[in-house]
Amino acid sequence: MAKKSKKQQQSGGTPATVALSAAGVEFTVHAYDHDPSHPSYGEEAAEAMGVSPDRVFKTLVADVDGNLVVGVVPVAGTLDLKALASAVGGKRAAMADPALAERTTGYVRGGISPLGQRKRLPTVLDDSALTHATICVSAGRRGLEVELAPDDLAELTGAVSAPIGRG
Repeated sequence: MAKKSKKQQQSGGTPATVALSAAGVEFTVHAYDHDPSHPSYGEEAAEAMGVSPDRVFKTLVADVDGNLVVGVVPVAGTLDLKALASAVGGKRAAMADPALAERTTGYVRGGISPLGQRKRLPTVLDDSALTHATICVSAGRRGLEVELAPDDLAELTGAVSAPIGRG
């Protein structure tokens, strides 16, 4: 069952946690105090939760041939844009404009979740996620992560799995 902090219970959660609850998926929420001066949102999350960075995944929005696509990769690595484009049958990819990513997903940078987005975007999950029983992704705001099975994440987002991360 989902473990929620008192603050989340009072606020009703985020679109990501609401989507997970509605789907009946087992997940755990991890909250931590976000430090705005930390150089990496994802590495900060891994450190704060005491979780290996290879189990904490960041959600990145890219433009593939004029269409927005989500890439979910380990925080310790980077997104291979060419591999992302290939995974969705595209030719060229570049990181999306941050303001466009925020408007489209409904989340702020550093808190973009692959779940509960305003507009569901095609999603590619780095295949390294499948080697873990659970992974952590943003729960929809800075300082809030959700831990769930990678298969559940793939099912709920319609994600395909491909080697899109670079270590």
